[in-house]
Amino acid sequence: MNKNHSDNNESLKSNSKLETRNLYLPNEVLIPEIIKFMEEGHTVTLLLRGFSMRPFLEDNRDKALLRKATAPKVGDAVLAEIEPKHYVLHRIDKIVGDKVTLRGDGNLGTEQCRLIDVKGTAIGFYRKGRSKPDRTDGKKWRIYSWLWTGLLPLRRYLLGAYRRVWIPIFGPI
Repeated sequence: MNKNHSDNNESLKSNSKLETRNLYLPNEVLIPEIIKFMEEGHTVTLLLRGFSMRPFLEDNRDKALLRKATAPKVGDAVLAEIEPKHYVLHRIDKIVGDKVTLRGDGNLGTEQCRLIDVKGTAIGFYRKGRSKPDRTDGKKWRIYSWLWTGLLPLRRYLLGAYRRVWIPIFGPI
C-alpha cells in the first residue's frame, strides 16, 4: 500500500470524529419549527421537559415520537398550544365540539384548547434511554393508560406518595 494513501486514510479517520453538543431552545422557538416538520409529514422525536406526564414519563430523560395530529381522540397524548406560544404534551381528557380538555398524567387540574390547537399526536415514547419506543397503540401503553386514567380520583395520593416516598428511595419509574 502506498504510504501517502495510508496517511490520508488516517487523516480522514481523525477528522471524521465530530463533537456532539446538545442545544436547548425555548419552547416558543423550538415547537413552531417542530410543528412545521410534522405538517410536512415527518415524525419528530422530542426530549420531554417538565413533570406533567409523571409517573411514567420523566423530565429530561424520556422522548416523545410525534406526528401531525389528524383525528385526535380522547385518551391520546398530544402536543397542543394552550395559549399563544405555550405548548404542552398532555392526554386528551374530553372533547366537546371544538373545545378540548387536556390533563397531564402527573397533573390534577386540566387545561383547555381548541381542536385546531392540537398540533401533534404521540405515537410512541422512548423511555429510560431505550432505542425502541413504547408505541401508544401497543398493549403495554393501552393497559397503562386504562389503569392510570381510571385512577383519577386517587391520583393526588398516588402522585404524592410517588414524589415523597418512591423517588427518594427507588428513583423515577
